[in-house]
Amino acid sequence: MSKGPLVSIIIPTYNRAELVCQTIDNVFLQTYSNFELIVVDDGSTDDTQSRLHEYGDRIRVFTQANAGPAVARNRGIELARGEIIAFQDSDDIWKPVKLERQVALLEHFGSSVPCCLCNVVMRIVNGKDFTSFDHSLLRPRHEAGLWLNVSDVLATRFILFNQAVAIRRKPLEKVGGFDVRLKYLEDYDLPLRLALEGPWAFIREPLVIYGEASPESFSQAALKDPVVLKQCELKIYEHLLEMTAKETGRASFRGHLMRRLRMARRQLRAIQLGRTDSSSAARAMSELVVEFDRYYLKAFRRSPWFPQPKTVPVDAVDTYCGDSQQVALLSR
Repeated sequence: MSKGPLVSIIIPTYNRAELVCQTIDNVFLQTYSNFELIVVDDGSTDDTQSRLHEYGDRIRVFTQANAGPAVARNRGIELARGEIIAFQDSDDIWKPVKLERQVALLEHFGSSVPCCLCNVVMRIVNGKDFTSFDHSLLRPRHEAGLWLNVSDVLATRFILFNQAVAIRRKPLEKVGGFDVRLKYLEDYDLPLRLALEGPWAFIREPLVIYGEASPESFSQAALKDPVVLKQCELKIYEHLLEMTAKETGRASFRGHLMRRLRMARRQLRAIQLGRTDSSSAARAMSELVVEFDRYYLKAFRRSPWFPQPKTVPVDAVDTYCGDSQQVALLSR
């Protein structure tokens, strides 16, 4: 498939010469051929540059001082020429039809739909496969279509985003790209802000294979840095609540965020208590908070207040035009 809008694929990399080359080779297997491939080398000190040079003008390579993946992805967005932006990490795999199917859905629904998200196979638990949709309790009724209540759903759980999304350039630029002030969770913050731009297209079939995170990965580093991780979570909720303070029709979204904010504050206090006070009472209090929240979340996920995705199949509407009455009709 060669016709259609130009897609800019952005791959940030740091000291993963062998893996990034495997990822690049995989991208070139896409059935959708109207794309440019941008690799942002985030200050690698291995032989990444020499390996990338072998691809010649098939890829665009840019180098920056090490500043983290959020800065690297934003740099790629600035340099991109495409109408649609897609992100890939240097250790994941796309199925050949990923871009073709995502672009087709975006073209079908029109410019009011900011992005298209597909499912992801995750092979990181005992060698068994499960999907990002299952992990996030995201169970759309339809194989593909329009997802209407994205903001409410994402306000209650994280879903794998970067590798699985294709985003229209204009709404991505409107929301400001990745927040480089966040050390962690920038890949949760961006979809939350993008969810406020309108319904998303979705594909229930897994079109991405997620590689097991290495010990040096950002996700693993975040787990070893719980105080900063929780502080980043607080910043996200506080910023979104400030953003939507004067917006009407966001009561449900704001309610979910405030619930998450209270929980994050409680957990941060417990973590800090456990670090500053080594007494058995402090440890017991910290463990009690963790246990309480575990049961609370378990109960909430079984309650009628836990939002399930509201979806419309592709053939139910020819073109989504952003009309509020149409959205209300489809949501029934």
